[in-house]
Amino acid sequence: STNIILIAATNRPDILDPALLRPGRFDRRVILDNPDIRGRAAILEVHSEGKPLEKSVKLQTIAKQTPGFSGADLANLVNEAAILSARRKLKKINLSSLLESIDRVIAGPARNSRIITEKERSLTAFHEAGHALVANHMPSADPVHKISIIARGQMGGYTRYLPDEDRYIQTVGQFEAMIATAMGGRVAEKLQFGEITTGASNDIETATKVANQMVTKYGMSEKLGLRTFGKKQDAIFLGKEISEQRDYSSKTQELIDKEIDKLLEKGKQNAEAILLKYKAELILLADYLLEHETIDGEEMITL
Repeated sequence: STNIILIAATNRPDILDPALLRPGRFDRRVILDNPDIRGRAAILEVHSEGKPLEKSVKLQTIAKQTPGFSGADLANLVNEAAILSARRKLKKINLSSLLESIDRVIAGPARNSRIITEKERSLTAFHEAGHALVANHMPSADPVHKISIIARGQMGGYTRYLPDEDRYIQTVGQFEAMIATAMGGRVAEKLQFGEITTGASNDIETATKVANQMVTKYGMSEKLGLRTFGKKQDAIFLGKEISEQRDYSSKTQELIDKEIDKLLEKGKQNAEAILLKYKAELILLADYLLEHETIDGEEMITL
C-alpha cells in the first residue's frame, strides 16, 4: 500500500546482474538513444531559450549538422556559441558562432598558437584533401561537409562528413567507402611526397576497426559466411577490462586476418585509383587549403 516506484539509470545495461531485471524488479526498460533530427531541433529550442539569437538563425540547420550529438552536447554547443559571440563583442548569437561551436564540440577549440613548419602544413593539406576527394568520388560515402587544416585538440586538421539523413543501418558499400576514405589521407601523402608519416595512425585504426566488424560481427565476408566470431565478456567489476572469448580455431583466426587484410587492401586500392585519376584536383584543393585553411563541401565542389 506504499505505492513506491523505484527508478534507476545506467549507461551499461549489458553488465547488470540478470536477477535485477526479473519481473517485479526492474522489469520495464526504457531506451534513451541520442536524439534524431526532430529531437535535436527541440533540444536546441530549449537551450537557446532566453539567449539572443539573430533572426536569420535557423535551429533546424544546426540540427541537421549535428547527427550523433547528445542533449548535453547540444547544450554545450549553444553555450559555446554564446561565449564566442560575447568574445566577438556581438549583441546576438549568429550562425557563424553556432557553426564554429559544432567544430569545438567535435574536435576542441582551434589551436591558433600552435607553430608548425610549412612542410607539415603542406602534408596536412594534402592529407585532408585526400580524405575529401576519395569521399567525393565514392558513391556510398557520406558527403564532405567541411575540410580544415586548423589544428584542434590532438588533430593537425580534419575532414567532417555529413550524412544526408540520420541513419540506423549500414550497407557493405558504405563500410567500404569508410575504409577507402580513411585510407585517402595516407595515400595522398605517399602520392605527393613519396613518403608516409605518423599522421594517418588514427585513420588506419578506424579502417581496421570497420574491416574487423564487417568480418567478425556483421557476416560480410563471403569466405567466412553468415556467422559471428568471438563472444564479448564485459567486466562486471571495476578495474577489469573487456575480454573476448574465442569461439573459433586458430585456422579460422588466420582466415579472419586474411579477410580483414583483403578489405583494407581493397580500400587502399580504391583510394589510389581515385587520387591518381584526380591528382590535379588533389593539388588544387590542397593549395586552396594552404591559402585559406578551411573550405566547406559546396565550395569544394565548385572549386
